[in-house]
Amino acid sequence: MQNLGWGEILIIAMVFAMLFGAKKLPDTARAVGRSLRIFKAETSKLHDDDPPVPTQPPTPAPTPALSLEEQARQLEEQAARLRASIRREPGGSAGPA
Repeated sequence: MQNLGWGEILIIAMVFAMLFGAKKLPDTARAVGRSLRIFKAETSKLHDDDPPVPTQPPTPAPTPALSLEEQARQLEEQAARLRASIRREPGGSAGPA
């Protein structure tokens, strides 16, 4: 969209004057001004409702003390112990109920 020059603004003002008449033009301008003020106030409230943005970046998650392979090995050992304890219990081989 191109910028409006003085000639275009003058033509737009003349069209407004012809449409609304010279007597209604100040009232129309006031109504437009009020509407713009209300619109501006409402849009500024929208910006006030936004939560503040943290200034420092979030801290990274702590690295696990054990490697994934070590964790997998420990879980396999726990699973083996649980399987062994289920086999030792009377009626443990029946499976889940």
